[in-house]
Amino acid sequence: MKKVIFILLSLCLVGEVSAQNADNYERIVRELGSARFQGRGYAKDGVKKASRFLANEFRKAGADDVDIQPFSIDINTFPGKMKMSVDGRRLKPGDDFSMREFSPGVRGKYKLYFIDTLSYDSDRIFSDLSRKENENVFVVCDFWFTYKHGKDFKRLQSDTSVANAGLILTWDAPLKFYKAYGEKVSAKPVVWVMSDLVKGASNVEFDIENKFLPAYQTSNVIAKVDGERHDSCYVFVAHYDHLGNLGRRIWFPGVNDNASGTAALVAIAGHYAKNRPQFDIVCIAVSGEEANLRGSTYYVEHPTISLDRIKYLFDLDMIGDDNPVQYCEVSEPGNAGFAKMQGINAEKGYFRELRRGELAANSDHWPFALKGVPCILFENESGSNFPYYHTMHDDWSRVELGTYPKIFGLVTDYISGK
Repeated sequence: MKKVIFILLSLCLVGEVSAQNADNYERIVRELGSARFQGRGYAKDGVKKASRFLANEFRKAGADDVDIQPFSIDINTFPGKMKMSVDGRRLKPGDDFSMREFSPGVRGKYKLYFIDTLSYDSDRIFSDLSRKENENVFVVCDFWFTYKHGKDFKRLQSDTSVANAGLILTWDAPLKFYKAYGEKVSAKPVVWVMSDLVKGASNVEFDIENKFLPAYQTSNVIAKVDGERHDSCYVFVAHYDHLGNLGRRIWFPGVNDNASGTAALVAIAGHYAKNRPQFDIVCIAVSGEEANLRGSTYYVEHPTISLDRIKYLFDLDMIGDDNPVQYCEVSEPGNAGFAKMQGINAEKGYFRELRRGELAANSDHWPFALKGVPCILFENESGSNFPYYHTMHDDWSRVELGTYPKIFGLVTDYISGK
């Protein structure tokens, strides 16, 4: 009921969004986050099923052209056994522990070696690990401490001459899972574990399987709605891939990240199919974003339209949250457009503020920005759902649908020149 009330209130604010458009948006968000697509990852081909689903949805929405742009990535996955115990206590994958995306599989029972962070001495640690009694241990340390001493811990992760079996990095809830550096497999496993679950423990036991997928074929899904003129276009981009599986039973719904943005592409395409714009509208649902922006990078290297034809590009990422302040990142050529959007927002009151952050390589606008395309990222941060992104709890129960009508109003006002 909360979702229904929230989106109805937003519809009162943004009259241009029809009830049918909003219903379709909600349906696609819910579907993309369902078990059918298993987190839109690679191990169980959820991402391929999602691409076919989206192509069909764009056609149903009335897009004039729908193209599939295939490309391949190397990616590490965890589709098999996912067992971990600490001093005999079985831990739950996703909630109690999570794998770093580049980790190999691991099986066996190991002693634990805890890093003394109060009197840290890297020489002493490496000397300790050379002793016979410490051979094949799992080194345990707080993640943020390892971040500060990256050179030492990188050695513990990759140097096979150091006899530790792997690393356990402690973290507080909720645990995260990533794909960004999954294009290769490291020498040793790295496991994130809830801090209190290993405190004072003596040993750990694993039975974890990984599966490396070389040259895995995935694709961008590109839909075009014809405008009155074809010399220029507006582009919407959102990534539809997510994190997939962590073992046989655990999958990551990715409802906010980024079923929320992907569904908006289909709904926007449907709007312009019924209300023909002056210029072409191109919607690019990209894959491989979670694997280090691979789909958008491939697109700018193999564009289906000349990049200099893009009047403005809108990147919709994680818009399924409730922060009344809309976070944005803008490329240098996009400054004038951003100023125009600020004026529209001040007049219409879509958001309390459009807060501009530093341009970064954190979503699919980045490869376009590097090519000089005027673009903006819309991403919700610090809302009630934000702590759960990249966790198994980014699901339908937490998503907020009220941001989409506001973004819809802002971008359609911008495109129409209001």
